[in-house]
Amino acid sequence: MRIAAALALAIGLALTASAPAAAATTPEATPQATTDDPVRAAEYWLADYGIEDAWEVTRGAGVRIAVIDTGIGRGPAEFAGAVVGGTDVSGVGSDDGRTPVGAVDANHGSWVASLAAGRGTGPDEGMIGVAPEAELLSVSVGFGTASSVPFSDQIAEAIRWSVDNGADIINLSLTTNTQDWDTSWDDAFLYAFDNDVVVVVAAGNRGSGTDTVGAPATIPGVLTVAGVDPDGRASVEASTQGISIGVSAPSEELIGVSADGRLVRWNGTSGAAPIVAGIAALVRSAHPELDANNVINRIIRTATPAGADGAGSVALYGYGLVDAYGAVTASVPLVSTNPMGSLEDWIRIYRRAEGVTLPEPTVAPVEIDPLPPADTVVKAASPLLPSQQTLVYGTVPLIVVTATAILVGLGVTAAVRRVRLASRAPSPRTHEEYSKS
Repeated sequence: MRIAAALALAIGLALTASAPAAAATTPEATPQATTDDPVRAAEYWLADYGIEDAWEVTRGAGVRIAVIDTGIGRGPAEFAGAVVGGTDVSGVGSDDGRTPVGAVDANHGSWVASLAAGRGTGPDEGMIGVAPEAELLSVSVGFGTASSVPFSDQIAEAIRWSVDNGADIINLSLTTNTQDWDTSWDDAFLYAFDNDVVVVVAAGNRGSGTDTVGAPATIPGVLTVAGVDPDGRASVEASTQGISIGVSAPSEELIGVSADGRLVRWNGTSGAAPIVAGIAALVRSAHPELDANNVINRIIRTATPAGADGAGSVALYGYGLVDAYGAVTASVPLVSTNPMGSLEDWIRIYRRAEGVTLPEPTVAPVEIDPLPPADTVVKAASPLLPSQQTLVYGTVPLIVVTATAILVGLGVTAAVRRVRLASRAPSPRTHEEYSKS
């Protein structure tokens, strides 16, 4: 499969509903800290989705989240002590993955990381992530023309590096807008699953041209995240639909820390995904005995049914709105398989033709036994003419029998006639009788 040259990032910027389009890329200045910090107050998802309650149990300590994106900026205070490693797979970033890549999307990786594990600027001030004590890995990739390295190769390498460097969770806030994926991703994602890593993926946004989920959100086993507005309704522009969606999380009126420390408001499932990745970190921290399959299972089984009267479409909400406190504290039966599907099974079914080994051609000539002589070809005759077999076994005996029957019949007829003639002839008279007459 060829990845489209122009990839659609699952993002959308908007400072306010009435802001001009040009203002969408203009970040706001970081607000001054106050007793009631406006930044912390604007993070409505912390209270509405049970995150603050889950903090009474854990804040994600001991869990490592790999953010495969455009890179996490070095400067912001919100990332101080959070980023413990990184790399670049685009060929244009820095070795530690902390140099933002891309002319347009350079801040995207920092926004995503701040939602997952931002530290804030004080105990109750500044942008704080869902898992503020989790560790971050920064893996910088280049989208579109930002890198000469094929995008599929970048993602495959980024996943392997993340797994090899201790990632417990991988966040992919991107989409290819195609349901299929490059075969190199088969091994890369299997490598993550086989090493007990939770992979969280953004569903994509209609506003960015994603009408239905595309890879990697279509890969069995990943936890795909759709987006909702602040009222918990499926977002029209900042989300999409698809049967592979697992849960939903806020994707509108989000806050993100830019690479230079400035704050912006933004929309998109690129922000919904790291919120869920942060919740996965809380679950893994509170339940270190659970494998990735059961972490995902707790998140989807404790989700709140969404839509009208809790009967929302699965294609829009998945299992429902994510609930951090429920995922951390609820009693959930264990599972033995990934509830989001098996990539291994998918590969066995849909890639099986590609795995067939063809016989190798021989180099030396092979001796072949001569074929037996061919049967004598009998020339076809007209079905109206007699054959030798019909003459010998049919026609001649029939003629003989018929002739014999005729001769016998003639003889019998002649004998009968003589008898009849004899009976009709007058009796002979004596000489005396004749003389008297």
